[in-house]
Amino acid sequence: MKGDKSNRALLTGVIAALAASSCCIPPVIALVAGVGGASSSLSWVEPFRPYLIGFAALALGYAWFVHLKPKTVDDCGCEVTKPKFYQTRGFLVGMSIFALLSITLPYYSGIFYTDNSEEVVVSNVNDLTEATINIEGMTCDACQKHVDHAINELNGIVSVNTSYGLENTVVEFDKTKTDLEEIRSAINSTGYKVIEHE
Repeated sequence: MKGDKSNRALLTGVIAALAASSCCIPPVIALVAGVGGASSSLSWVEPFRPYLIGFAALALGYAWFVHLKPKTVDDCGCEVTKPKFYQTRGFLVGMSIFALLSITLPYYSGIFYTDNSEEVVVSNVNDLTEATINIEGMTCDACQKHVDHAINELNGIVSVNTSYGLENTVVEFDKTKTDLEEIRSAINSTGYKVIEHE
C-alpha cells in the first residue's frame, strides 16, 4: 500500500516535470530528429510552467516522504517479500533526477545546438541587407537557438540574433546568396511562425 502511494506520487511528479518543459522539449527533439514542424505546438504550456514545477516538486516530495517514512512492524509472522524494482530507492532517485533534468531543460538545451554559422565573404558591401523578422511561438532559449540554427543553414547569412523575449530575429545577409523569402521559409520550417518583417 505504501509503495503504491509512493509510486503514484512519483509518476505524478515526473509527468508534471515533463509537462513543465513540454514547450522546450520539441525543439530539441526536432533538432536531433532533423524535423521541425511541431516545435511550437506546445508553446501554450509556458504560462503554466511555474505551477507545473510546483506541482512536480510537491508530488516528488510526497513520494520521498512516503518512501522514507518508518515502516510499521508486522507481527503476523508473514514472510517479507523483496520490493519490486519500481519500489526501490534507486528507482526513486533515478526518476527524481529525470524530473529535475526535465524541469531544467530550458537552461541547458543550448548544448544540443552546434554553432553552424559560417564566415561569409561579401564582395560588395552594398549587397548586405539587414531584416528584423517578428516570430510567434518562441518561449525559451531552446526556441531561439532552434531558429538561429535553421537560419544559419542558409547560404549568405552574415549574422543572426534571435530573441524569444523580443519575439523577433535580426538577420544580416548577402542578398546575392539568399533572400528574405528563404529566411522566412527556414523560420517557418521550425514550427514557429513569421508574423511580419521590416
